[in-house]
Amino acid sequence: MPGTDATRTALRICPLCEATCGLSLTVEKDGAGERVGAVRGDRADVFSKGFICPKGASFGALDSDPDRLRAPLVRDRNGELREAGWDEAFDLIAARIRPLIEKHGPDAVGVVLGNPNVHTMAGGLYPPVLLSTLRTRNLFTASTLDQMPKHVSSGLLFGNAVAIPVPDLDRTDHLLLLGANPLDSNGSLCTAPDFPGRLKALRRRGGRLTVVDPRRTRTARLADRHVAIRPGTDALLLAALVHVLFEEGLADPGPLAGRVEGVDDVREAVRDFSPEAVAAACDLDAAVVRTMARELAAAPTAAVYGRIGSCTVEHGTLASWLVDVLNVLTGNLDRPGGVLFPLAAHDRAPRPATEPAPPGKGFALGRWASRVAGHPEVKGELPIAALAEEIETPGEGRIRALITIAANPVLSAPDGERLDRAFGALDLMVSVDPYLNETSRHADVVLPPPPPSRSGHYDFSFNGLAVRNQARYTPPAVPLDEGVPDECEIHARLILAVGGMHGAAPATVDDMVISASLTRAVADPRSPVHGQDAEELAGRLSGRSGPERRLDMMLRLGPYDLTLDDLLAHPHGVDLGPLRPRLAQVLRTRSGRVELLPGPIAEDLPRLRQALGVRDERLVLVGRRHLRSNNSWMHNVPALNGGSNRCTLQVNPDDAARLGLADGALARIKSAGGELEVPVEITGDVRTGVVSLPHGWGHDRPGTRMRVAAARPGVNVNQLLDGSLLDPLSGTAVLNGFPVEVAPAR
Repeated sequence: MPGTDATRTALRICPLCEATCGLSLTVEKDGAGERVGAVRGDRADVFSKGFICPKGASFGALDSDPDRLRAPLVRDRNGELREAGWDEAFDLIAARIRPLIEKHGPDAVGVVLGNPNVHTMAGGLYPPVLLSTLRTRNLFTASTLDQMPKHVSSGLLFGNAVAIPVPDLDRTDHLLLLGANPLDSNGSLCTAPDFPGRLKALRRRGGRLTVVDPRRTRTARLADRHVAIRPGTDALLLAALVHVLFEEGLADPGPLAGRVEGVDDVREAVRDFSPEAVAAACDLDAAVVRTMARELAAAPTAAVYGRIGSCTVEHGTLASWLVDVLNVLTGNLDRPGGVLFPLAAHDRAPRPATEPAPPGKGFALGRWASRVAGHPEVKGELPIAALAEEIETPGEGRIRALITIAANPVLSAPDGERLDRAFGALDLMVSVDPYLNETSRHADVVLPPPPPSRSGHYDFSFNGLAVRNQARYTPPAVPLDEGVPDECEIHARLILAVGGMHGAAPATVDDMVISASLTRAVADPRSPVHGQDAEELAGRLSGRSGPERRLDMMLRLGPYDLTLDDLLAHPHGVDLGPLRPRLAQVLRTRSGRVELLPGPIAEDLPRLRQALGVRDERLVLVGRRHLRSNNSWMHNVPALNGGSNRCTLQVNPDDAARLGLADGALARIKSAGGELEVPVEITGDVRTGVVSLPHGWGHDRPGTRMRVAAARPGVNVNQLLDGSLLDPLSGTAVLNGFPVEVAPAR
């Protein structure tokens, strides 16, 4: 790209949230090499068209953060972490983990995958290989702190846990949004650069936006209707909306009718959930609920979209299920302007959309259970809230070694103090992390990836959730320093170390994956390379590295007849068009149809009925998102740690007066897991009966190396939880809508 002798311009897809905006980086040259300077939005990007948020604008500062680790750390005999070479770090891992597995079995190793893991190419390509190499059942991820209820509901409805329909934001006439604040979060499970602009465009074209949230967020301020629900009762509200559709003859799946079973069963299941029956628990006017249902049914097209505020609650899976029940019953599933299933360029080429879905394997819960509490497996994972007990509890199958990849469960999971203690009981802990943070400070080996400018980028996760089909790849913007492995090589060497192949070339991992993938593809009658020679196909792949060759392979096997060279020739991306109906391609249920009332859902509904008519007067807590952060990632960047990005307890003025709280003074907040002291922020933006404290803070533990974050540490809201509150179907921790006691600090 053009520039001067001292500067040049490079492109990079932003990895700092789910919006995946295109960035234009000014790369500056000095005596120490090259670094990222100014950052702008890429106006030519086919998807984001120049949009940028404060996180993206700070890419250069995050990339060059002086607190980022530049070399591996290993723990010496005195228990201190010291810098080491890469060979020494992997030698230590291989020497210690293989004997442990051979003596105690594969389940002696646990793996924790954090949220940033899905924002990198390495995180998309290598953890599945690591898990298949280890063969452990002890997998824990950020999903059970976030979106797992949506995976479960999609698995039960469609037989496919990764088939998550997204709202067709650019064409819908009516958007009902629950538990989400995309003007601050930039969206989630709905990849949409410039989410704010898309919502404003909805309003400009005469569409309607309804926001259900106990806080008057920036998104709620934009809405035609803001419904300030009592936290944790989203499933009751949604069930009441379904009830009204049936009661008033408004339920009409339209062309979906022949592909859906269980409509009459749902009618009977929601019979008790009238607006009048749920009004007290939701603290809403029944007439408002009826109006919402009528508006939804009357809209030419509509989409119902629920996110973290409706997922991380006691009935999170039921709420996620009811979101799509509403989309089905209003005829808006798999419909332009409704909710649709994206088709990413790296996905397997699907069957024709007009071809009926054959019977599939379906989706099963609880194929195994956790050793201590017996939590059922979900999508191959166990609840991260159970991690500490699986380490602490003696006996066969105890987790003795832990590998964390881009994860900070000490801050993100319930009861971080217990996890702190548990990590001290491990025989071995390995962290892949650029920082010495609240979790990685416990590791025996820390493997730091290089800054993101040094890595190529393609979004494996988020292209499958995008509101428009497109494909973009950006090569590394800045070359690696001599002797420093890229992030993919670090993952590959870790796989070799734990798999008994330590010392083999890192490319061995990619070669094995390519060989196995092409062998399966040539044997698959539906594959575009069916019957061809796998070895010859492997020889055709382009790319300067193993990860690029794997991406090229996936594109060639995908639905758009693309190659890596095509993406390199179009550095601003390839537009693949709007989302299209493709329900038959994603269905994997045993019946080959949408199963509207799956057995596990029906079995959980009595628990929801118990909440009918209950008006809980206790104070409850909800989290909140900040535009300038993403969980605990970015509090070490000065430009992002300040302004509105504050760790305060937001309290309604009426509640503050009743409790004797003063603005700016400290309050003591207490719940089952402990108590905290935090500054009060009195605001009418939070409804009565509710307080709000953001997630991801608590940077006050010794032994970390995050100086900016430590200077304004905040408090860890998840320390209020003891890990016992879970959504039973998904194992997701209840992080919102739980009762708390608040009083002035002594």
